[in-house]
Amino acid sequence: MLKGEAPNTMRPGADVPPTDLDATRTELTALLEGKDVDDEDLQGYLMYPKVFLDYMGRHRTYGPVRVLPTHTFFYGMQPGDEITAEIDPGKTLEIRMQAIGETNEDGEAKVFFELNGQPRVIRVPNRMVKATTIQRPKAEVGNADHIGAPMPGVVASVAAVVGKEVKEGDLLSDH
Repeated sequence: MLKGEAPNTMRPGADVPPTDLDATRTELTALLEGKDVDDEDLQGYLMYPKVFLDYMGRHRTYGPVRVLPTHTFFYGMQPGDEITAEIDPGKTLEIRMQAIGETNEDGEAKVFFELNGQPRVIRVPNRMVKATTIQRPKAEVGNADHIGAPMPGVVASVAAVVGKEVKEGDLLSDH
């Protein structure tokens, strides 16, 4: 197996440089925009930094996803599934998936479920289906090369030419 290489007889991890846990916790707190970092968060970040930061991005978007059962976190629920999630000590949610409606032209589906026995309906993106409506790119905030339009429109032709001096009032495009 080693093909002539000498076996490593050192304790696993012995050649890993020591980690300043306080400095790493401070760094992680800054990355998480001031969120308190507990020992479990710190351990997750130290072992799998990118995976942990991706997970925390989902946490910011969807709430306390760590309370979900692993299968539910990765694959979601199917009609008839029931889970219990303790979101805070003594605060438990009972969730029962009832049905998933048809996907609309925007790529969203209605999800019917019970939350602590009360019926609920939400719209969620169906990632398995591509939306049929055209998504046009939007101007990026802070990007000086992008200019947002106050209302939608289509440029039919461009009258300006690269290198030509443009004065106030000149025709740039015909729309």
